[in-house]
Amino acid sequence: MSIWNYVVTAHKPTNVTHSCVGNFTSPQELNLIIAKCTRIEIHLLTPLGLQPMLDVPIYGRIATLELFRPHGEVQDFLFIATERYKFCVLQWDTDTSELITRAMGDVSDRIGRPTDNGQIGIIDPDCRLIGLHLYDGLFKVIPFDNKGQLKEAFNIRLEELQVLDIKFLYGCSKPTIVVLYQDNKDARHVKTYEVALKDKDFVEGPWSQNNLDNGAGLLIPVPMPLGGVIIIGEETIVYCSASAFKAIPTRPSITRAYGRVDADGSRYLLSDHAGLLHLLVITHERERVTGLKIELLGETSIASTISYLDNAFVYVGSSYGDSQLIKLNLQPDAKGSYVEVLERYVNLGPIVDFCVVDLERQGQGQVVTCSGAYKDGSLRIVRNGIGINEQASVELQGIKGMWSLRSSTDDPYDTFLVVSFISETRILAMNADDELEETEIEGFYSQAQTLFCHDAVHNQLVQVTANSVRLVSSTSRELLHEWTAPSGFSVNVATANATQVLLATGGGHLVYLEIGDGILTQVKYTQLEYEISCLDINPIGENTNHSQLAAVGMWTDISVRIYSLPGLDLVTKEHLGGEIIPRSVLLCSFEGVSYLLCALGDGHLFNFLLNMNTGELTDRKKVSLGTQPITLRTFSSKSTTHVFAASDRPTVIYSSNKKLLYSNVNLKEVSHMCPFNSAAFPDSLAIAKEGELTIGTIDDIQKLHIRSIPLGEHARRICHQEQTRTFAICSVRYSQSSSEESEMHCVRLLDDQTFEFISMYPLDTYEYGCSILSCSFADDSNVYYCVGTAYVIPEENEPSKGRILVFVVEDGKLQLIAEKETKGAVYSLNSFNGKLLAAINQKIQLYKWMLRDDGSRELQSECGHHGHILALFVQTRGDFIVVGDLMKSISLLIYKHEEGAIEERARDYNANWMSAVEILDDDIYLGAENNFNLFTVRKNSEGTTDEERGRLEVVGEFHLGEFVNHFRHGSLVMRLPDSDVGQIPTVIFGTINGVIGVIASLPHDQYVFLEKLQLNLVKVIKGVGGLSHEQWRSFNNEKRTADAKNFLDGDLIESFLDLSRGRMEEISKSMAVSVEELCKRVEELTRLH
Repeated sequence: MSIWNYVVTAHKPTNVTHSCVGNFTSPQELNLIIAKCTRIEIHLLTPLGLQPMLDVPIYGRIATLELFRPHGEVQDFLFIATERYKFCVLQWDTDTSELITRAMGDVSDRIGRPTDNGQIGIIDPDCRLIGLHLYDGLFKVIPFDNKGQLKEAFNIRLEELQVLDIKFLYGCSKPTIVVLYQDNKDARHVKTYEVALKDKDFVEGPWSQNNLDNGAGLLIPVPMPLGGVIIIGEETIVYCSASAFKAIPTRPSITRAYGRVDADGSRYLLSDHAGLLHLLVITHERERVTGLKIELLGETSIASTISYLDNAFVYVGSSYGDSQLIKLNLQPDAKGSYVEVLERYVNLGPIVDFCVVDLERQGQGQVVTCSGAYKDGSLRIVRNGIGINEQASVELQGIKGMWSLRSSTDDPYDTFLVVSFISETRILAMNADDELEETEIEGFYSQAQTLFCHDAVHNQLVQVTANSVRLVSSTSRELLHEWTAPSGFSVNVATANATQVLLATGGGHLVYLEIGDGILTQVKYTQLEYEISCLDINPIGENTNHSQLAAVGMWTDISVRIYSLPGLDLVTKEHLGGEIIPRSVLLCSFEGVSYLLCALGDGHLFNFLLNMNTGELTDRKKVSLGTQPITLRTFSSKSTTHVFAASDRPTVIYSSNKKLLYSNVNLKEVSHMCPFNSAAFPDSLAIAKEGELTIGTIDDIQKLHIRSIPLGEHARRICHQEQTRTFAICSVRYSQSSSEESEMHCVRLLDDQTFEFISMYPLDTYEYGCSILSCSFADDSNVYYCVGTAYVIPEENEPSKGRILVFVVEDGKLQLIAEKETKGAVYSLNSFNGKLLAAINQKIQLYKWMLRDDGSRELQSECGHHGHILALFVQTRGDFIVVGDLMKSISLLIYKHEEGAIEERARDYNANWMSAVEILDDDIYLGAENNFNLFTVRKNSEGTTDEERGRLEVVGEFHLGEFVNHFRHGSLVMRLPDSDVGQIPTVIFGTINGVIGVIASLPHDQYVFLEKLQLNLVKVIKGVGGLSHEQWRSFNNEKRTADAKNFLDGDLIESFLDLSRGRMEEISKSMAVSVEELCKRVEELTRLH
């Protein structure tokens, strides 16, 4: 049964809704704070750009984000209000680098009509009060006391019902608001009110202004000394104050966002709906405003928020395209633009449609999304894991190890690649034609397996074999010195860096050598009680050539130890438990934090925090990366060090926000890896896998890899056709001529490998593409693309006509084979028993594919079903049809073959405004609705009465906090049949905020276990700002609120892995399950996405 579901985010929200700049983390540091609907990111401004400091989830959808500074404080506080009427004030704690809650509360009213134009939250510039406009006709005030603490809130009646914007004015002795509103004749005016805190009422303000531009929609309060307010309209911009009124005409546009440049408010950046960035300047003589000037700077993404950072750097946050960090130049470039884009921050939102395909045919799903809107529309190919882009490969069997070497100490590039086999060593190098060919290093011994080699100081190379350590000149390639193992002993494991060699022979002998100029010196020798299985002396301290610590893995007592160098004194011993020996140890440092990684022979990996001064190991964590032995190697990509764990499931270990993350590499099995940074292949890796050696570059290191295909138009529907290796999309191109904006709708065909447009079919004027499907029909072997359209005539409330177009792909072109006119918009198309099922306005219609006498084909109506308000979403399974209605939730229809009719079997009688539906299994259907909730309903086939059987029973409810546009069956990860999660069915969803999420249907026992874990986690992990997890996840619409049931919050459960060891033990105690077991269970879940 698919009743028990686990909801988790595979790709976090990227749609930037708010941003602000201030001194939040310290009085001297300038921070950019970004809200992405349900997450907050805090960045620090550094000379090198924006450096992320914190990224946390908020248990609510952020409606207001404002920085303010109460009297007597040296740094800013952050005020956040959520769409469900909670608010909090946050302060930065420098010691723990966490957010502390200064104040929190609930500002909802029992009665009241929520505002149509969204919530408004503003803070008085002199920090006397916070004002909120949440319900029509009411202005809520939260006053500050003189210590900067918040007092009890109260409401003031606001006569203006249709409020468009409210701001506080600067420089007023009493707090004063300015209100932009629309009257019942649709004219727009501005009024000012003083807030009398004692009387809890408004007093008429100093001025008002009637009859503004009909498109006036935004107020910008101007700081002192000028004061007053700027009113931005669609065709005029007005400056207004008690003493002045100035207006200038502008090109018609809708301004979406503004950012203040100077502290005195004389310059503002404005961004409009087409992404054009303007500079608005208030000209003034001393404190008297003399006029306004506006100048076009250039084009950016369509902005939802603009924050001027410093020195002409500007952050442009976008909901419709990628967010950007831009620089404003003093001189225009060749195209006349003053805007230079320095960085782009990927945004998948809004994901209007997507499909799951396996383009590489490797059994791993990729999601191709229709992302962005208007001119920022694009396709995004999202896949899990890190790709290796192969540059060269050569067949080689039985590789036992690989190392890259340089021809001199100061050479920036590697020259040699040493490849070791069971009884010989070969050396490869790049020749003049950039090909790998075999070469000699005369001083190396090539008739034996190399255990380790490394570049050494003074232009030397070091090679360790079972019998000796050889020191060789990298320039003359001759042997300079050799240390030979004592007779009767052979070297089993060895490691080295530029100045040190550590090796172990049989019998637990540990030998430490130092490398001089042309000489190897044995410095220390000790005998341990057991055999040694692995060693590492990677220098991660101050000195990059010399390590003071050595990590040693042991047989028999299954331990990992830290010894000091040069003395080989035991510093720390950590027993790993179990019977499996450590196969690879590595000292490494990520983001300035030192770690010891220790990999076992069964694919498990331990990581410890390492104290470089004391050698102490703390915060032990264990993860399972594969089932075969792992070898660990460091490599660098974009000047950051990462670790590659080679095994049957190769993984890259990296760090983000000082947390270790694991990302699988899209290769089957890797036995060895080493960095090979040659002049021909910079920043590459050499990878040994079954029978071949590959050299390739690695993608950006992240869990999800996203490739962007900018379209310059808005793709609204997408569909893949395996047989013709193509995608078809319905898209809209917006073009702006001087007088009016026009839209052109079309169907485009793209190649599924190159993503190039190969054909297009224009739709009629006013005709929109609403649905698209790849299908085949009964008694016809061809595959077709079917497109459903609607004629959207401005005068009509609902489209009264549409078409179904049937195309075939021939010679890379879309050929129209048949078309059928419909009496409404074709919202959905499904392939159904060899026929075509269409949802047309309020009707479900079934068409069959008929052969005419002349051999051509046509769609013929067979039967239909009325009884919906608007049938927007349809899914089918066998003879069952599940319909998601505009407002009447989910209904279940069945097709009766004998009668050739469709009839209703059952429905959910709740009023839900649907946004997507999917069939989880024969009896359970999943829905998403416009209050950001998910719910599941069950078909009641066992019911005793018709009435019971006719009702779909709600079995699960959950507040996702995201608007879901689509569900699709599929998976983002390789499904390995041996893993526990390989058998769990998953559905992927895409949302307006750019979230890609996964809903997994769990077995009941696993669900019960995780539900208990979630309950314990809620007690330990407190929501930012004191917001409650239970309230956030409770199903909530206008009529009712109910606790979440039969859905688990995967993001919360997986955050268990980021807890400190102490917190984990606390939870392990209350669960009565060991920390290791909990980690293993939760890690398996992370493999779902």
